[in-house]
Amino acid sequence: MSKAYDFLKECGSFFVLTINDDFPAGRPFGAIMEHEGKLYIATNPNNKVHQQLRDHGNMQILAKKEGTRQWLRITGHARECTDLDMKQRMIEACPVLVKHYQSADDPKLLLFAIEILETEFH
Repeated sequence: MSKAYDFLKECGSFFVLTINDDFPAGRPFGAIMEHEGKLYIATNPNNKVHQQLRDHGNMQILAKKEGTRQWLRITGHARECTDLDMKQRMIEACPVLVKHYQSADDPKLLLFAIEILETEFH
């Protein structure tokens, strides 16, 4: 596992920033998976993040370790992943998702693979 993924898992939650017309949009996330050098996040069609990622794949992840001044910024490009095997891996890696999605083929489960362009530790 990468140092960045380990950091995110230690934080427990992090912020995903997307492009929303002319302004950035940020929201908290908690479920993340790493596979073959990419990070994966899950969302659903009931919020704007999925459309923002589809329209403008450029995004960032920000996380700060509680009680420290350590933080991480990942800049990347997100693409939707419709592979059922990857969705199942995501559910297995993040059991909290079972509360929101019945199975990997649940149409509300949207998965995005993030190609990491830059990682900054501070």
